[in-house]
Amino acid sequence: MKKRGTAGGRFLRRCAACFLALVGLWLAAVTAGILPETALPALAASLSGADGPAPLWQRVLLGESALLAHWTAGTGEEAKPEETAPEEAEEEQNLAAVTPDNVEERTITGSGAGYVTSGGISLFNRTEKTVDLEAVAQGGSSLSFSPAADGPQVLIMHTHATESFARDGTEPYTETGTAHTTDANYNIIRVGDEIARIFEEMGLSVIHDTEIYDYPSYNGAYDRSRAGVEAILAQYPTIQMVLDVHRDALVGTDGTIYKPVLQVDGVKTAQVMLLVGSDDAGASFPDWPEHLALAMEIQGQMNALWPGLARPITLRTARFNQQLTKGSLLVEVGSHGNTLDEALAGARLFARACGKVLLERVAQ
Repeated sequence: MKKRGTAGGRFLRRCAACFLALVGLWLAAVTAGILPETALPALAASLSGADGPAPLWQRVLLGESALLAHWTAGTGEEAKPEETAPEEAEEEQNLAAVTPDNVEERTITGSGAGYVTSGGISLFNRTEKTVDLEAVAQGGSSLSFSPAADGPQVLIMHTHATESFARDGTEPYTETGTAHTTDANYNIIRVGDEIARIFEEMGLSVIHDTEIYDYPSYNGAYDRSRAGVEAILAQYPTIQMVLDVHRDALVGTDGTIYKPVLQVDGVKTAQVMLLVGSDDAGASFPDWPEHLALAMEIQGQMNALWPGLARPITLRTARFNQQLTKGSLLVEVGSHGNTLDEALAGARLFARACGKVLLERVAQ
């Protein structure tokens, strides 16, 4: 995790100094009649033009915050940030602390620009692809399982195992970074335990990988988790599904932390989002539509049992290691604004809906 006072902080201060110097030069040039008053706004426009967002240093120079801008403040719609790498962008390294006055509860249903809906399924498309949900559903997924007696069927793991939830007075924990801890009783590993428990109660055979891939270094976590998953798949070839379980971070441009939540039988429950990768960033992943079809089936089951439990599926440009098996998906349980209890409630319901879909694919 990056800490205050590091080279990153010095870089930002230098950018701020450059910005002030640029403004000073512009004012001097305008005063002298050398440049028109529109010169600086024109520069800003050219740096964020039709070809997409400007690079980070340019956005900082122009005073535009790029920190976790998933969310368009006040609209209820997620924005489309620029992909910063052909494989995976390590986006979450500087989170604002959660306080009661900066959290807003919201049940995310999915509407507006960027969303595709069909037959009760909602998709937030963050790629350049045109997605026909009906055609994807008709194509389906070829995922199938051997009986549990033959070996493990599902692997649950966590590329970002230290992701944790809002601390409350009843269950404090020691942070290793904002909304992160290596304590498996309070981070996303605890949520994975709950999903594994429900799966096993339903008759599925599960391995839960509790290796921490994102600490002490956050960058490169997807490379390390891929190596870990490949080793487990080599040892247990009966595994056909890999669930990479995370929690989200939804921060508005005004600093508001959004907490995806709903009430289920009087219990405050974190919403769950399925994330599907693609080949849009250039890496080979020809069967990504099968993964999307599977996610659609699970989302449909979630919302049939508990309407509103599922946030819209998100389709991303990178693969997120999902090319490793036919059943690989990324699962976001709540966000860092949710409490652990809310996340566990959401995880239990997700596991029951997902398990129902998986059991129908076990060979008899």
